[in-house]
Amino acid sequence: MEKLDKLKDLFRPVLDECGVDLYDLIWNGKEKTLQLSIIRPDGSMDLDTCCDVSEKISELLDREDPISQEYTLEVCSPGAEREIRNLDELAHMTGSYVFVRMHENVGKLHEVTGEITEADDASITIEYRDKAVKKKAVIAKDNIEFIRMAVRI
Repeated sequence: MEKLDKLKDLFRPVLDECGVDLYDLIWNGKEKTLQLSIIRPDGSMDLDTCCDVSEKISELLDREDPISQEYTLEVCSPGAEREIRNLDELAHMTGSYVFVRMHENVGKLHEVTGEITEADDASITIEYRDKAVKKKAVIAKDNIEFIRMAVRI
């Protein structure tokens, strides 16, 4: 949507000032909600930063008035199980717990949930449990169909 691209450009200076990246921008016309999901370059987020960004974006929207109707602004984290959209992030995510679905099986695995123990330009190594045994799977980045953060239970 062209309007969302214009809003992204409008928000960029505020996001840069606050040291965060825009993960997602969603307009829900039915509920009249503009939702900004933000994230720090290291993948973290906290409530104080969301509040700070929300206040600054709200002031900017009041001043510029790019949306002609009433709406609600929501500024939030992408969540504990956010999708990892940029595989280059994986190089800095050693120790992170993730869920991975592959295009082609690695051994007998089509999906795996575990900890990233190594990552380079071509692949990641996931340590996972198969019953009580710890195992490792090396997954080529071009074989990753989908990857997201996972919550360790």
